[in-house]
Amino acid sequence: MRCPFCHTDDTKVIDSRLAQEGTQVRRRRVCQACGERFTTYEVAELSLPRVIKRDGNRERFDPDKIRRGLIKALEKRPVDSEAIERIVHDIQQKLMSEGAREVPASQIGELVMDALRDLDQVAYVRFASVYRSFQDVNAFREEIERLMKLTAAEGEKRE
Repeated sequence: MRCPFCHTDDTKVIDSRLAQEGTQVRRRRVCQACGERFTTYEVAELSLPRVIKRDGNRERFDPDKIRRGLIKALEKRPVDSEAIERIVHDIQQKLMSEGAREVPASQIGELVMDALRDLDQVAYVRFASVYRSFQDVNAFREEIERLMKLTAAEGEKRE
């Protein structure tokens, strides 16, 4: 690491600690040439996959799009913003752990729907209605019936 004072490349780490809830490493350094001390922070450079849209176009992954969709679906629902951030974070982590360079937008949409189904069923139906382009009341009814069956099946597994 280059010294910001004398620009020598000869620096030494004298202390390392985790920062930002373990997502950064804070390092205290001392320059071997001029003796000045300074702090550096290391952050992992994460590569998220590109998103393949329905029309075939590709764009970079944007967590704000997921966040906006969640906020819209959860509008006037008793869910705190930390739950939204947790969902966005979990989806990012899942996509990174898969290691794919590209992922279909439909896969991301399904991840959002899975998270909403567990968090708030009203928000789930709201999101599904837009995501799956419901055309009439029957589509809502079918989705609610599917949700009720899933909820019942999950309840039976717990017992």
